[in-house]
Amino acid sequence: MKKLQLILMLLLSTLCVSAQKQRINLKNQTFELHNVTGSIIVFEGKKVLKIERDLEALPFDANNLEKTVDEPHYARLVGLEDFENGTIEVKMYSQIQDPSPFAGAAGFIGVYFRIKEDDSAFESIYLRPKVGRVNNQFARNHAVQYIAYPHAKFDTLRKSYPPGSYEGSAPVALKEWIKMRIEVNGETAEMFINDMKYSSFIVNKMLGKNKIGGVGLYVDIGTIGYFKDLKVTKGQLKKKSTDEKIDGI
Repeated sequence: MKKLQLILMLLLSTLCVSAQKQRINLKNQTFELHNVTGSIIVFEGKKVLKIERDLEALPFDANNLEKTVDEPHYARLVGLEDFENGTIEVKMYSQIQDPSPFAGAAGFIGVYFRIKEDDSAFESIYLRPKVGRVNNQFARNHAVQYIAYPHAKFDTLRKSYPPGSYEGSAPVALKEWIKMRIEVNGETAEMFINDMKYSSFIVNKMLGKNKIGGVGLYVDIGTIGYFKDLKVTKGQLKKKSTDEKIDGI
């Protein structure tokens, strides 16, 4: 009987260890890996966080994109669980894996925010750098994406809302550093690229059901993502003017 109890205790201990998510440190920040593989490497002379989606932990199906992309595959900033409004800034560099497991890979990279503790809900703005500067306006209009997990992923938003409601263009590209700044304010969010004076993308009405939570760094299928200089600044809800008229467009 004692031998059986010992075996059960060892088994439970092994399961607990395997359930723990890997944590890695970059400078004074700790990141917890959720369905991504990651490491701290020296890239272009500086230490950065490198992550790729873990296809063993979270399989991908090219024939079922709606259910197998825009999922909880990201590196979560440890110690911040109460982000609601404020600013998220990060520098990102994206390249496509070679060979790529998905022909449509576009260097998917970005930020998750208001992440629920159990990963059951979050919002995101991410980029498809591959199409940011192509000579095709239709493709460029898909360079930026907003989603709200789990009920409003990219395919659902394309089918349920007018074109351009939750996607847009931005002057981004693969294999170059992109500075993204997201200003979150109530149900709105604005994204700025490379310290430009004006935002490249606006989400007029976010759809997330979780209003406060964590912040994380995201990559999706076929992407190698490098991140550095993450800065999160919490703020108060700001009232915005609604006087501007856009009738007649």
